[in-house]
Amino acid sequence: MRTLLLLVAGLVAASPQFVLAQTKTQPKAATGASEVRYFTSIDGLMDGNADVILKETRQGKAVTGAVLDVCYPADKTSDRKDRFVVTLTANGQNLSGSTQSIVDKQPVTVKLTQKPSGDGFDFRGQISVGQNVTEVASSDNSDMAEKEFQDSQTVDDGISTAPKTFSDVSPEAVGVRLKLDAAVDFLKSLKGQDVEIALGSLAVTCDAMRAGEQTITLAVDPDRASALIAKAKATAGVANAGWVAGIVEMDRAIRFAAADWREGDKVNRDKLATTISTVLAKSLAAKPAGASWSPITGKLKLTFKRPSQLYPALELTDIIEVTGLVAADKPGGSDSLMLWISAPVTTTTDESAGAKLNLADESSGDEEPEQRDDSGAIGALAKELKGQRWDADNSVWK
Repeated sequence: MRTLLLLVAGLVAASPQFVLAQTKTQPKAATGASEVRYFTSIDGLMDGNADVILKETRQGKAVTGAVLDVCYPADKTSDRKDRFVVTLTANGQNLSGSTQSIVDKQPVTVKLTQKPSGDGFDFRGQISVGQNVTEVASSDNSDMAEKEFQDSQTVDDGISTAPKTFSDVSPEAVGVRLKLDAAVDFLKSLKGQDVEIALGSLAVTCDAMRAGEQTITLAVDPDRASALIAKAKATAGVANAGWVAGIVEMDRAIRFAAADWREGDKVNRDKLATTISTVLAKSLAAKPAGASWSPITGKLKLTFKRPSQLYPALELTDIIEVTGLVAADKPGGSDSLMLWISAPVTTTTDESAGAKLNLADESSGDEEPEQRDDSGAIGALAKELKGQRWDADNSVWK
């Protein structure tokens, strides 16, 4: 199976073994002049899962030297990556070299033949990593010039250090970009802290391996986000820290005056939860069944119950869960609060007297749950709180 290997957004210069020339834009090289060209894919490596950059130096049409950078899955049971960077010796159409992988220290041997084919190039040969041998048979590969390659390497970590408002980033979501060799100590420092770490951000991607930095995503009570960001910025090895995208979706957000909902400098969460629960219960035609605030993320969890209409004679019960988040509408405090409310998630169970039915939800975890129109609930909350809704077309509150 031919799989297009991912183009590595890299800051490849971060690796001492792979230094990309930072040259000014040049006209197309004249015959016999030296130039650098790049391939960003060679089909088929590591079952099509490898991330490849091949940098070649050419004298006219002849390859005089090359560096092959391959990032690939190191473990079939996880997202852990390994990588090797090997300098290749050119001998006519043959490219060869050896090294060891950076993480697992596996021996690596590369033997490739490169031939022009139409407007592209064909590669044949073998790449050995430890005991695993990959047969290379890749056709119609296109190369690119230095400037085109460099222009493609821009990476946005999504971190906003000083957002004007929380319209593009989420008040509970924090991103910390740090050096790979500082990541373990930073993560260990979070043990026992009221901070939630996104498991997916622990995986060191190919981009991170080449850049020498990774971004850890955290969730924290919005009231403590600024302090966490300041502490992270003062930590050795941290390159950047700030807010990132999180759970808040602006079409389900409401902005309202804070004065009636504060006691001193704190939000009266009990009062606010009671008001939100009362409005949602009416909209959902259900009874409130619980409300709690997470001490870690500051999220509000509301539970409701109502008789299920799926099969009325069985007297089943719908249990509805709604998540909310309340924060100032911008960093540094504000006279306004922003409330975000999730779409309701409903499960059906048997809470009738006596023996129970065991019910199973057969919907696939990969499927988007069917959402009934609950825009009335958001509108009702906005009315109760005398708040504003977000105008996505004009990017303003209305």
